[in-house]
Amino acid sequence: MKKLLVITLALSIVIIGSNQSFAEKNVFFDSVKFIQYLDENTALEEVRNGNLDIYYYRISSDRLENNQAREGLHVFDSTGGSYSILVNPAESEEFNPFSIKEVRFALNYLVDRKLIVNELMGGYGSPIISYYSPSDPEYLTILEELEKFNFKYNPAFAEEVITKALKEKGAVKVDGKWQINDTPIEIKIFIRSDDPVRKSIGEILSIELERMGFSVKKNFGDLNKAFVVVYGSNPSDLSWSLYTEGWGRSAFVRYDSIGLGQMYAPWFSNMPGFNDPSYWNYDNDKLDEITQKIYTGDFETVEKRSELIQEAVIEGINESVRIFLASKIDQYVTNEKVSGVVNDFGAGVPSRFTPINAKGDSDELVIGVKQIYQGAWNPVMGLTDSYSRHIWGVISDPGTFKHPFTGETFPIRANWQIETAGPEGTLVVPTEAIMWNPVLQKWENIKPDTMATSKVVFDFNFSNWHNGQKIDMNDILHSLYFTIEWGTQVDENDRTFDTEFTPRAAQVIQTIIGVNQIDEDTIEVYVDYWHFDEGEIADWAVIWNTMPWEISSAMEKAVLDGKVSFSRSGATSKNVNWLSLIIPNDANLIKSYLHEFKESNYIPTALKHSNFESDYYQERFDSSISWIEENNHAVISNGPFYLESYSPESRTILVNAFEDDSYPFKVGSWSEFEDTKFPTIRGIELRDIVQSGEEFSIGIDTENANSILYFLTNSQGEMAVSESIDIVENKNNVKIDSNKLGVGVNNVKIFAISDSVLKPDFYESSFIVTEGKVELPNSVSEDIEFSESKTGYEIWIIPVIVIIGVIIILKKRQSKP
Repeated sequence: MKKLLVITLALSIVIIGSNQSFAEKNVFFDSVKFIQYLDENTALEEVRNGNLDIYYYRISSDRLENNQAREGLHVFDSTGGSYSILVNPAESEEFNPFSIKEVRFALNYLVDRKLIVNELMGGYGSPIISYYSPSDPEYLTILEELEKFNFKYNPAFAEEVITKALKEKGAVKVDGKWQINDTPIEIKIFIRSDDPVRKSIGEILSIELERMGFSVKKNFGDLNKAFVVVYGSNPSDLSWSLYTEGWGRSAFVRYDSIGLGQMYAPWFSNMPGFNDPSYWNYDNDKLDEITQKIYTGDFETVEKRSELIQEAVIEGINESVRIFLASKIDQYVTNEKVSGVVNDFGAGVPSRFTPINAKGDSDELVIGVKQIYQGAWNPVMGLTDSYSRHIWGVISDPGTFKHPFTGETFPIRANWQIETAGPEGTLVVPTEAIMWNPVLQKWENIKPDTMATSKVVFDFNFSNWHNGQKIDMNDILHSLYFTIEWGTQVDENDRTFDTEFTPRAAQVIQTIIGVNQIDEDTIEVYVDYWHFDEGEIADWAVIWNTMPWEISSAMEKAVLDGKVSFSRSGATSKNVNWLSLIIPNDANLIKSYLHEFKESNYIPTALKHSNFESDYYQERFDSSISWIEENNHAVISNGPFYLESYSPESRTILVNAFEDDSYPFKVGSWSEFEDTKFPTIRGIELRDIVQSGEEFSIGIDTENANSILYFLTNSQGEMAVSESIDIVENKNNVKIDSNKLGVGVNNVKIFAISDSVLKPDFYESSFIVTEGKVELPNSVSEDIEFSESKTGYEIWIIPVIVIIGVIIILKKRQSKP
């Protein structure tokens, strides 16, 4: 989700004073304990025997194969994650083979994606070649483009391409080993040893590269080490060549605007170099331009947006700086006594709604996690790992969020009304509206005759912060100030610049025209932004804050004084700590600035326009100072739980229920997300062999589906037939003219689609078209077994097809594409 207008840290805090009330509970559990369990097998047994209620990490499918293995458990299949390889394309004094585009691209043929899914992942996943997987709403937009690549495991072809590219650069093979200028060509692979799948991917890739003649050096480690070796080093130093990445998501998104920028484009600060000006940086103006248009809504129609997405995906795959391998189906387990789990299509079981909505027979929910601390906790450029975000999600409330099953934007703390003249018209912005001027360091009224594309009126649902102070419009305006101030680089000496945050925020502030406060909890936001879905306009325009303005001001001062950095890359380049509010030393640093603010009667420049008495500021400072002194951390937010404690020794984080009358959502508010009907392909009837020239049919049995979409590709990987069919009955037959297909092995992909649940069910198989008549039995998968979760839906189907010898022989004959 894009929330650059939001300083999104919010970590909770216990109430001070007499604001607590227990008249009506806000959540079912009084507390949630997150405790580290590195070993999944141990965690599984702990969930089974009731010492853990939930484990927030996947369990290997071979541990859950039968009913006996699942005794005492609820098992959920969750999608949203993926595996990729990050490739270092840097030019350096030392020869780097991956600085050559053709060598990077050839890796797509060196990795066996089907082996990764079928063997390493036990079939729980899907081979992918781009950021989007078959379970993503955007996948159908790019499917035809993906099919054109026709990637297959073909190490001989990969070696042919790589050999040609290396020889052109003057490299030679001596005794089977690649050299250049009499020096062996060494590839350094950073392998995540804390993830068995990624460890195996790294080992297999190492073997393939060594077999090809490269000297391979393997470096094993976890995310903390990767932050230093991969994400924290200058790519031209060649401390790493390849890195086995893993991705998770915090929400399911209907209209993704960020993903392609994050995974492929330099401007998002997530590609090698990470926009650190002192490093070598990957550069691609084309990808920057395309993905920025997607991000900022710079399109006029649905069709134009689809074209931009297709262009970005094609360029990203061709560049092969980040190569996607497989999407995941993670199996999560909960104890059978726990109910109310919300299995978000993006986040899975660890969605923000699970601890909020979960129910059990005790006062405390105990959740096992793979890692308890893997990166800094700060709202600007911290909280970048999934482990911290899982906890953040229950101690902070966003202004808006994505529906867990449709991916559409809905209000949490910010209700809205939208008026838009887009995509081509404009609205007049009133001169009462204001905008922060980072050059003059003050708020200014909007000039007459200023125009905007859309106006969004937000009615905020304020409550108390965890420290007992009331959220108010100063918190909102300070968030806008921060985004503009740190999203604008006035000159090369501008100190309010962060290598990771500034490039992202800069895209947002280009579209903000002004804001007009209507009353104490209502504001008009004017933006040059349009989308065909009005919820996306609201999501773009929302201004929200998940922490009090005084904490934000203290953080800003600490960074400006050079004591800490908001971002990981900034911390590395400046040789300071990555600011983490959960760590006592950093919390005390924030406290010292709050004391300084209090003693000097400090009022932030961005708030000097407000008409508050000095007591207001003093109370704000006092409450946050007291909070830090009592809790030994500076995580203060607005969610249904607050952060009670972090114990590195016991590797636990404890959050307590925020039982405050001002909190707007009471127990059971999100129970509607517990049970949803999902589209399912229950069976497919497809012949193994079809005679050329005849018409044949595919029988499709579905449930809870409104339409079927199918694609057939021929033996050359070319799209031959595709059609979308609206359906009324569950059982349908699709007639296919085999003349449109080629002789040989053809492929079929079938999607069952629901209008209310935007994640299709998917089936894929192969069949043969022959020139003559061959009498062989049909392969009917009408009664195929699905790996169904306890929630009763299936996201991926692994059909049990009888693969006859002829098919195997023909597949083996397939050579380079």
